[in-house]
Amino acid sequence: MTLDIITPDRKVFSGEASAVTFPGSEGQFQVLNDHAPMVSTLARGPIVVQSSSGQQTFTVDGGVVEILQNKVLVLAEAVVV
Repeated sequence: MTLDIITPDRKVFSGEASAVTFPGSEGQFQVLNDHAPMVSTLARGPIVVQSSSGQQTFTVDGGVVEILQNKVLVLAEAVVV
């Protein structure tokens, strides 16, 4: 699936991912390929991205994630790499 993590200032990450773990406002959740469409708010915490090149972690201060047809878009308030 493709993943884009965007802040008001810049695009933080754009690429392929096999799994992504999010800090949802109601609790942590993971998205895999072919996940059902959904929109969720994010709390402050880590986004963990699993890809063929390994694992990357981005800490967000909150935001929104949209999952639709193997495309994941994160609109984050701020990201600390």
